[in-house]
Amino acid sequence: MQIRYAFSLCALALAPGGALAQAVPLGDPAQGAELYQYECSACHQIGDGAEHRIGPHLNRIFDRRAGSHDFDGYSEALARQGRDGLHWDFTRLDAYIANPRSLVSGTNMGYPGLEDAEERADLIAFIRAFSDRPQDIPEAAPTAFAPEVQLPPEVLEIEGDAEYGAFLSASCTTCHQRSGDHAGIPGIVGWPEEDFVIAMHAYKQELRPHAVMQSVSQRLDDEEIAALAAYFARLRRE
Repeated sequence: MQIRYAFSLCALALAPGGALAQAVPLGDPAQGAELYQYECSACHQIGDGAEHRIGPHLNRIFDRRAGSHDFDGYSEALARQGRDGLHWDFTRLDAYIANPRSLVSGTNMGYPGLEDAEERADLIAFIRAFSDRPQDIPEAAPTAFAPEVQLPPEVLEIEGDAEYGAFLSASCTTCHQRSGDHAGIPGIVGWPEEDFVIAMHAYKQELRPHAVMQSVSQRLDDEEIAALAAYFARLRRE
């Protein structure tokens, strides 16, 4: 039988400023570390040296006001809810991970959601280890996940031609919107160039499972991928 953990957290009431002490179930952080690598690490860093990438880093997220990092990729909807009092506690993180758009309808987060409640509890337990009171749950090792695909330095060092990327971008914007809106398809506006390059090569090597993206990426050479990365990195969300 799998042993699961339960800990008491102070969860905020739904009304801003209210507090309601309640017991909430946190899961197994070791299982959560595996889920994090698969579900979250492509966009969010966590642990020592974590930086904002496609999404903000997730260190110390518990009890933090939504949209409060110095990060320019937040949607106006999320920033507004943060100004209105939305803080990240277990209940809200659980709801957001289950279905981001059910909690913040205009979010830039293209993640489709994690249906399994026990998996969400495991994932939140892992993230909790990097908050201000990690002693509340068993320790989890810092996440220093390797990139999905190891690329030669010369590939990562290619300086992409953003104008050429704009010309090539028609093959992307039939699905991905230049506005940065997700509309059910992940947005790629404002991605860091290295993340974009690694993701495209992961599709090209069929490490990422998506038939359309695999087909598109395999038609692109290293220079073209770098050009697209430069173009989309320079676009700003409307």
